[in-house]
Amino acid sequence: MLAAVVAALIACSTDDPFDSFYGNGNSVSERTAPSGGDMMNGGSGSSTAGSGELLSYQVTIDKTSSEPTGNTSAYYPESTDDISKQTFSKQVTIDMANPVAKTENGVEITVEDGHITANHGSNEGICYVVSGTTANGSLTIDGKTDFEVNLNNADITNPSSTALDIESKMAAYLVLTGSNKLTDGTATDHKGTLYSKGKLLVSGTGALDVYGTYNNGIHSKSYVVIDKGVNLYVNTTVNHGIKASDLVVINGGIINIESSGAGAKGINCEKDIVINGGRTNVICTGNGTWDTEDLETKAATCIKCDSIMTIKGGEVNVMATGSGGKGLKADWEAYISGGKIRVITTGNLYYSNGSSESHNYTGNTDNLDDAYTSSPKGIKIGTKNVHGVLNISGGDLMVRTTGNNGEGIESKGTLDITDGTVMVSAHDDAINSSGDLTISGGTVVAVGTNNDGIDANGNMYLKGGTLIAMGAGGAEAGIDINEQKKLYISGTKIFGIGGRMDGSLGSTTQGIATTSGSVSANSTVTVSNGSTTLASFTMPPYSYTNGTIIVSAPGMESGSNYTLSLGSATQSVTALSSISSGMGGGFPGGGNRPGGW
Repeated sequence: MLAAVVAALIACSTDDPFDSFYGNGNSVSERTAPSGGDMMNGGSGSSTAGSGELLSYQVTIDKTSSEPTGNTSAYYPESTDDISKQTFSKQVTIDMANPVAKTENGVEITVEDGHITANHGSNEGICYVVSGTTANGSLTIDGKTDFEVNLNNADITNPSSTALDIESKMAAYLVLTGSNKLTDGTATDHKGTLYSKGKLLVSGTGALDVYGTYNNGIHSKSYVVIDKGVNLYVNTTVNHGIKASDLVVINGGIINIESSGAGAKGINCEKDIVINGGRTNVICTGNGTWDTEDLETKAATCIKCDSIMTIKGGEVNVMATGSGGKGLKADWEAYISGGKIRVITTGNLYYSNGSSESHNYTGNTDNLDDAYTSSPKGIKIGTKNVHGVLNISGGDLMVRTTGNNGEGIESKGTLDITDGTVMVSAHDDAINSSGDLTISGGTVVAVGTNNDGIDANGNMYLKGGTLIAMGAGGAEAGIDINEQKKLYISGTKIFGIGGRMDGSLGSTTQGIATTSGSVSANSTVTVSNGSTTLASFTMPPYSYTNGTIIVSAPGMESGSNYTLSLGSATQSVTALSSISSGMGGGFPGGGNRPGGW
């Protein structure tokens, strides 16, 4: 077994975060390593946050930009969910502005004070064509067969309850034509502005705005499928934007959701979520809150499911601004194989014990019950009771967290990256796994501005791809492995700068070199052997002066000299097969703390 290895980290002894400097190019105060620091324990130096997409991208509501192309194949839980395979030829017209009781194509329509009920019974092929405006009405639909609801420039406001209430348990094919709007009220108890007891299948080329003031915006007791061409906007002030019991599938469309309720979710499913295409923008501004039933804190989350989340294509842009807020969260597993994903959280650590609370808790959490705190997270997979699985095999992913205790990407179990681009800038750990962490392909950039860059509480296996890791001073590391576990290197190009790395080296098939120096934001760093470039690294938008550097690449051999180019400066470095430990102060091993610190 090789000796313990120490690698690169940002030298930092102050508590000043980069938060207010993200994206504006201003300097950050100088950060100095603990006294006595050397190459292994961290050198002193200054750091600067520069510009670049990782620090400057924003998430906004966007109803007008064209739907992105290049979606993956549409997924339908049942083949009949595809409306192109259905025929609804028996039209029943409903004018919300001038409601009329009638029987049409076997459908019974009754009206009471502007509130319409339509029941098609066992009649098949029914298509309700709904138009007109009402400021004090609603539409309730019931029946024993599948049916279509064509919202054709309809505007329905029900000051008392649900605007569109689908009581039928059969499949409801909601087709959008023109511009439509649904608004609920608060006088009576209900589950959503648009409520469906059965599956809700949304298609068409029109737009629908849904405003929820009492509960959820859209709620299905079965599942929801959204197809391309749809322009859907949901705004809720109390609870979730879209809520489903079984499944949410986004095959395409332009979807914008704003949720401001405490602990509310933009999209919430009790089982799985699948995103294949379209553009989904979700902004949650609600703070954390105390759950009086489960006796624990809960936080607002942009997209959340209780089981498995799958993202294959399209664009997903989410931002959570409240205390403890999260971008993407799956309680069991998540699989990301494509698409463009942008995640932002700006909230701070939330604390509550049921009687007192803080939306910016800065105290020691070591001895607090887990139920009392909720940390902001860009992406969180798994729970304290479920060992999550996160697999990233493609896509373009960026995560940025700026609030106190904000972690970038966390898996409560294993984390595997096999391809794609993953860039994270986080206030806390940028990338963290409670179990084994493996990188075998793709490009990974992990910057922890107040904690570790990449942290595995299990073994870490670096088998391929490129890793750039930056951490933040003292005991916080660029690359951190639990002291009971080991780091195995067999093919990854690695660059780190700052202070130290903690953990034990299990084995390596390539040499490792350490030195000190400076790098500029967005610059190119190379390691070469004569005229042959072994590795090339593009720095994230951070500059570091007088930091400790570690570099490793396939082809580097122990005892051989290599040229390290840091932009304007070059130096010769000697590769080793292991590096002696130089722990200095802080936590022994640096990695024996629970994930999420």
